[in-house]
Amino acid sequence: MDTKLTLKLDSNVIELSKVYAKKQGKSLSSIVEDYLRSLLSQNEDAEIYDISPELASLVGIVDIGDYDSVKAEYLAYVEAKSA
Repeated sequence: MDTKLTLKLDSNVIELSKVYAKKQGKSLSSIVEDYLRSLLSQNEDAEIYDISPELASLVGIVDIGDYDSVKAEYLAYVEAKSA
């Protein structure tokens, strides 16, 4: 069942997103929905809330070896940076 959703976004982001959607032959709504679905599916595969969305989007692109040690190193870096 589809439900209407209202979002507040920067007007430039909206305009550029509309252009992008048109080039992709999709509606902006379907692109947003696809993106949200991809986030939800990543959440099932990785502990997405323990790492930044940017890093989570890169998981699996490059073989980094031991994921747990890389994740721990990244979390230590983030904690040190915010301290």
